[in-house]
Amino acid sequence: MKKISLIGSTGSIGRQTVEVVLNNPDKFKIVALAANCSHGLFNKQLIALRPAYAALADENAAKKITEVPAGTRFYPGEEAALAAASYEEADIVLVAAGGFAGLKYSLAAINAGKVLALANKETLVCGGDLVMPLIKERGGDIRPVDSEHSAIWQCLGFNLAAPFKRLLITASGGAFRDFTPEQLGSVTPEMALRHPTWNMGAKITIDSATMLNKGFEVIEAHHLFGAEYAAITAVLHPQSIVHSMVEFCDGAVVAQLSNPTMKLPIQLALGYPERAPTEGAELDFSKALSLSFEPISRGRFPCFDIALDCARAGGTLPCALNAAGEVAVHAFLSGGLKFTDIARVIDGTVCRGPALRVESYEQLCETDARARAVAAELIAGL
Repeated sequence: MKKISLIGSTGSIGRQTVEVVLNNPDKFKIVALAANCSHGLFNKQLIALRPAYAALADENAAKKITEVPAGTRFYPGEEAALAAASYEEADIVLVAAGGFAGLKYSLAAINAGKVLALANKETLVCGGDLVMPLIKERGGDIRPVDSEHSAIWQCLGFNLAAPFKRLLITASGGAFRDFTPEQLGSVTPEMALRHPTWNMGAKITIDSATMLNKGFEVIEAHHLFGAEYAAITAVLHPQSIVHSMVEFCDGAVVAQLSNPTMKLPIQLALGYPERAPTEGAELDFSKALSLSFEPISRGRFPCFDIALDCARAGGTLPCALNAAGEVAVHAFLSGGLKFTDIARVIDGTVCRGPALRVESYEQLCETDARARAVAAELIAGL
């Protein structure tokens, strides 16, 4: 029985993790639960899961928790939520908290000697230079939950350090992969939130539409697998059946295929080395199946290009990139920014930030705050 601490339980990945756990009661048990502010859903999760420890970071939302099961200790506030990431009884901490805030939970889990099941991109995008050396120093274990990185992990025989020639990360192209530049100018939030193959949270869905998300995944792969950027290639694959591929020195390419569902990488990260049946993942080879791939042309997705430039520059620049992206996407979803201006805000923000060597979590917090302020200033001037 794997004992799990789930951070970010009310988001898209968190909700699916809860389903995986409830569908496998003989394999998994959530002993600690934390979320930000969605008190209604969180209260339902408390009743269904009956964890030993639970916390809501937002103290006002925590006051609205009306029913705490017997045997559950419930606490309000950010420090209480952070404590869930190092909860003593947990074997595995699955960090599904969104945004830059997820980094502090990942660091807490690593420092507590927990297995880190990572669904928070920003942990490696912003803090990869801190996280990976810390894992090595502590002798820790990190397991990817992102479908692309889980696919690579599987192709490498579940060995993050296995040799390879090239990593091939697939991209659906998002909701607007066939749009002209003129059509992109009239994109609304409602249009952008209709992803053609995946059902995800709002932020990551918009990042998929701009392809910023794919740039983030390249940065993640660089840190997670120790890959030079020249050895990572992203390719368009509209069907979202091949989740990533690995090319080896002899020219062989190994791919991981399944129907698009996050439950497969979730259960693998929690249950490794065992696999479990995953509803919705199986492919039907009794029917015709076509798979297509094409290169991503430079200039077609400006946010992707900016992300790759920041990745190669390194240092604190990817952290600034993420902060600008969070602010720009929020403004777009709120109706305060055009879709085509997301890239302009991100580019303008990172152009103002030097690529300093990453020294500490506190430095990254300062970089994040500074980039958010610059992005907000740029949005106000548009």
